Amino acid sequence: MDRFFSQILHDGPDAMLIADREGRIRFWNAGAERMFGYAAAEVLGGSLDLIIPANLRPRHWQGYFRVMETGETSYRTDLLTSPGLRKDGSRLSLEFSIVLLRDEQGAMAGCAAILRDVTGRWNKEKELKQRLAACEGRLANGSA
Repeated sequence: MDRFFSQILHDGPDAMLIADREGRIRFWNAGAERMFGYAAAEVLGGSLDLIIPANLRPRHWQGYFRVMETGETSYRTDLLTSPGLRKDGSRLSLEFSIVLLRDEQGAMAGCAAILRDVTGRWNKEKELKQRLAACEGRLANGSA
């Protein structure tokens, strides 16, 4: 069974990562390599800042360190959405879930995340919303 768990973690199509209390990356699977463009050797021990757009970092770290301090989050069962950052500087739209990790004494040790690239779906939804707004605008102006 351990072999199967290992295969899921390392070879799964979604990005899976673990960060410690300070936000340093401790695990980075093949899905994360494909999604973000960094090899595990490039990111292990580095900051999550590598995949967080600069404008979102202050808010991210405020929340992250609050969770590490309190051990509480309102995102235990919710699927989160956020932009992410690839090695080449391009952005992607992410959906992800998190798991809080505790040490043997129950203290916060970090968190794990499972991330999925939903950029294609997000772009389609954005296009549909724009098209709908344009249609509504034409109807409001009396032209169809």
